[in-house]
Amino acid sequence: MSNLSSFVKRIRDVMRNDAGINGDAQRIEQLAWMLFLKVYDAKEEDWEFEDEKYESIIPEELRWRNWAHSENQNEGLTGDKLLDFVNNKVFPTLKKLEITPDTPIRQSIVRTTFEDANNYMKDGVLLRQIISIIDELDFGSYEETHAFGEIYETILKELQSAGSAGEFYTPRAVTEFMAKMIKPQIGETMADFACGTGGFLSSWIKELEAQKDAKGSISNEDSEKLYNSIYAIEKKQFPYMLCVTNMLLHGIDNPKVFHDNSLTKKLLDYTGKDAFDVILMNPPYGGSEKEDIKQNFPADLKSCETADLFIAVIMYRLKKNGRAAVIIPDGFLFGNDNAKTNLKKKLLTDFNLHTVVRMPQSVFSPYTSITTNILFFNNEESKGKTWFYRVDMPKGVKHFSKTKPMKLSDFDDCISWWNNRKEITDEDLSADRQAVTYKAKCYTSQELFDSGLNFDLCGYPHEEEVILSVAETIQNYEEKRSKLNADIDSILQQLSDLHQKAQKGEI
Repeated sequence: MSNLSSFVKRIRDVMRNDAGINGDAQRIEQLAWMLFLKVYDAKEEDWEFEDEKYESIIPEELRWRNWAHSENQNEGLTGDKLLDFVNNKVFPTLKKLEITPDTPIRQSIVRTTFEDANNYMKDGVLLRQIISIIDELDFGSYEETHAFGEIYETILKELQSAGSAGEFYTPRAVTEFMAKMIKPQIGETMADFACGTGGFLSSWIKELEAQKDAKGSISNEDSEKLYNSIYAIEKKQFPYMLCVTNMLLHGIDNPKVFHDNSLTKKLLDYTGKDAFDVILMNPPYGGSEKEDIKQNFPADLKSCETADLFIAVIMYRLKKNGRAAVIIPDGFLFGNDNAKTNLKKKLLTDFNLHTVVRMPQSVFSPYTSITTNILFFNNEESKGKTWFYRVDMPKGVKHFSKTKPMKLSDFDDCISWWNNRKEITDEDLSADRQAVTYKAKCYTSQELFDSGLNFDLCGYPHEEEVILSVAETIQNYEEKRSKLNADIDSILQQLSDLHQKAQKGEI
């Protein structure tokens, strides 16, 4: 392709003229299924070269090379004929491909990718133009495949500003930081039970490939372990499609990425076979689960909140001595409902919650302004202490945005501190000029229990000046109210305890 950098702009310019495309989210979804077929066709060329007996699961006339490729346009298939072919042959056939338990993953992903996919375009001439632009991509060239991997990342990045679709994308600076701190090892298995577009998977692979490059070369066995180390589940069709394509671009021929809901299995049914060495996740938060989902969890861990249920799943699916890094909203830190309280107890007693990293409010902007944090914990005996560290905004930046997103370098101070931990106080004293505030501090498990399991520590001393939408403002006030309620409940409990001791004559 002559100008790879203009790829996204060219696609956008054509799609804007089609009456069927409504907004960025639909544009990206439209682009996704075509890119998948193009990338999959390139992969099939490799598989055919490696195995002369290879047979495609896609019927011959529906393979990209035989209807979309510029040299095989089926006698100029365009306009209404193209729309009819795509809507009445390609989609119905791929949605109903026959799959058995013996079907290889690399073939079954075609059906699962198309199960809920849609063709939104209504103009067959414009559709042909888009297909021709995509067909210019040369995935037979390593350089162009690698370059397009970067372009694909920008496509995924656009999800952040594409309405509710932004929930599927975790900023790459965050996934890379978490993967770096978790220190992957070749031979380990890694899982993400709500993988979105596969950001954690690609960051994990990137870390392992850096190790491989540092060693110069690794055995074929280790290389196979590297590319077979991931396991992922995604509930929603659109991000699932994007993730599978992402993994194919990363050289994973049999991506163990499944279109499913991680919360539908009973928690107590998991065994050692279902556990992983490492779990990296950004669980969906703010959602509410139905009663039948909650029934899959023990009474002490039942919750309406999706993020809480995923924390429980992670605990049950992390191998002994395994490591986890999980993004959670502020509400988990100070929440004191039954599930959150019990989950935090488990983190302090049954696991080793060694680090909580507080992140700035606008990390996920413009999708959401909810403040998030990263829990780092291991499935090992608790060390009895937890470090809290606050990542501050870089100097001169008040707010992250689409044009000024968070960068990995914004974690540099945290990375330096990580291996040489020490207490850090803020230069400014609090308003009453008496209590010192902290940027980094270690708390014992007993101190955290004494606080009523309120993990809202080493927070931000100054409010950022951010103009929020009405919905975000409501959400922020609801969070503040929940935090205030938690503080009041904690004080009332302390007073109640004192009252009971006084009645017993203990004080």
